[in-house]
Amino acid sequence: MMLAVCCLLALAGRPYEDRTFQSRVFGQQRYYRLFLPSDYDQGSRRYPVIYYFHGHSDRYTLEKYDDGKDTVPNIARFVAANPVIVVAVDGYVPEHYTGFYGGAPYDAMSGGGAYDFGAYFQELVAHIDGTLRTLATRRYRATSGLSMGGYMSLFLSARYPGLIGSASAFNPSHELFAGEQGRRVLWRLKDQIPNHESSMVRLVRASGDYISQYHEELRAAYAASPVDFEFRQDEYHRHWATSIGETFAFHRRAFANPSLDKLPEEWTYSSAYRAFETRGYRVTVDAPDAAIVTLRHMRQGGFTVSTQRWTPDGPPASCRGLQVVTAPVYRAAGRYAVLDHPLAGGVTRHTEAVADAQGRLTVNTGCDGRVFSFAGAGTGAQPPVMLPWSARGVWRVRPGQVLEAPVRLYNPRGQPLEDLRVELSSDYPTVEILTPRASISSLASGAVADLSRSFRVRFTAGSGDFARVRLRLKVTYDGYITRTGDIDVLVAPDRMDPPAEIIVLDGRTHAFRCFRQKGNQGGGFTVERTVTEGKGNGNGILEPGEEATFWVRLKQGLDPFDKDNWHRAKVYSDSPLLSEIADIQEEKQREWTGARNRTSLVHLSPEAAGRDIRLVLDRESWSFHFTPDVRYGVEPLYQAFQLHRHHLFDYTLKVPGK
Repeated sequence: MMLAVCCLLALAGRPYEDRTFQSRVFGQQRYYRLFLPSDYDQGSRRYPVIYYFHGHSDRYTLEKYDDGKDTVPNIARFVAANPVIVVAVDGYVPEHYTGFYGGAPYDAMSGGGAYDFGAYFQELVAHIDGTLRTLATRRYRATSGLSMGGYMSLFLSARYPGLIGSASAFNPSHELFAGEQGRRVLWRLKDQIPNHESSMVRLVRASGDYISQYHEELRAAYAASPVDFEFRQDEYHRHWATSIGETFAFHRRAFANPSLDKLPEEWTYSSAYRAFETRGYRVTVDAPDAAIVTLRHMRQGGFTVSTQRWTPDGPPASCRGLQVVTAPVYRAAGRYAVLDHPLAGGVTRHTEAVADAQGRLTVNTGCDGRVFSFAGAGTGAQPPVMLPWSARGVWRVRPGQVLEAPVRLYNPRGQPLEDLRVELSSDYPTVEILTPRASISSLASGAVADLSRSFRVRFTAGSGDFARVRLRLKVTYDGYITRTGDIDVLVAPDRMDPPAEIIVLDGRTHAFRCFRQKGNQGGGFTVERTVTEGKGNGNGILEPGEEATFWVRLKQGLDPFDKDNWHRAKVYSDSPLLSEIADIQEEKQREWTGARNRTSLVHLSPEAAGRDIRLVLDRESWSFHFTPDVRYGVEPLYQAFQLHRHHLFDYTLKVPGK
């Protein structure tokens, strides 16, 4: 009956059909809108598919924002002229919508997780491939979308790189939540770029879009990566999908790209879910709380597995165990020597594993981070592994100082590596490599070479925020084979001021004057906020063994109305005596993006008595910046820009003695 109705609508001149299928994830019939090529009924040809995701408060009909007068005609026009199927996905979650329209789709908010929209998308793909004549490989499958739908396009294509070959996004949201209910984690697109390293990605930004600063940050992250990436900016004044035809043409170029059929020799992948499968590998983590699992240096000869409670600089997650079952790439029932090395340093364990009847190896470990390598039939010769530069995932440095670059190389092979030559370089003029070369005559199996004292560097910085620079490490081994790796470093600005005033909450309660945005047409005011935070004696002094937050008074925030107000700070330190034990994530008040202000709860080691610990305090401020006399074409600016700025302060924590 539904198919007959759809056909009648098509005959009536509509360029689409609205269909349903039964979803196991949602336990109900789910809708989608289908755009078929004009020649679909005239032969046996198979077609690639673009899945399009709508924005907040919309649905699969794509009519909430424009009454069906722009997006639907643009998609229909492209499909009529090109051999492509487009499926408009329905992100509707009944509990999160106030009516047919008006709600948060995709179950991607912090309190969500009741439905796995990724599993639902896999159901939809299987249904489309099972009922239509599609080209059902990753090269011929693409995602696209606007706003929250743009986020889902990038998120799902990163989550399922073996399913989706290309992704595009129009003015996407940038940080939503992933993971199961009760263990959700903030998933920021710019932190997870490596998941797209074997995909093609396109980002489209409208110049007058209200979250343009976030788009620029995402563009910069992709542009600095090896991802096959395109960017377009359109002169347009609203949060909308522009250049749909040109962007869908990008996907047609991806459909013609045979490299998307190939599995990369080495790859990286991250997930926020307890159990996941990617490229034939199956991973399960027994972690009741949030945990992002990352697989790096994935090759037939081994891999690195690590976890974080949050990205990009969170500590390892807590778990009862983590299991990796490899892809079936080994000899069935074959015996393999296994080297197991802790990323944090320590002794390499030598064990043995036997592949199952399918040729899979099973590794059981914890969440602290390990390098595993296998020696046996078909594994090949593993290259040396560059170990992480920082236990916190990001190396943050101060300028003007001669520093030892923490270069550590690990030999994952079952035999020694001979005559390694190592070179450190940078294309950045603000980086000075004082000692660029080192050599290792022999590195034993499972051993680590710490070359920190062999490489000295110095950084130059200006004012403002942390500046990203890049170092390149080149390793020559086995006589002539070279392996390179890029290391991103964040350099603190020169001459940071001390904070105007600071208050430490170590179990105490305090009332603060805080800035409150008025709305998306600018303006704001001060409110009083009373908080109790930290754990200690409550005397306002962080002492050994205590936990605390740092609150900073800012004379002038980014917004003109934000004067002499307080806010909690993010705390950075290279001291092992101070650790960040919680990433406090709060909404930026009325900001429509859902982006979080991220600040710190820290713990001071009992061994810190009498020490001075130098900190960088990062105090973010934000503003709805509205200029009513700005025009885009003939229309005034539709909505205030949502801007944010990081204010960095130099602070020395003087810890009381015993």
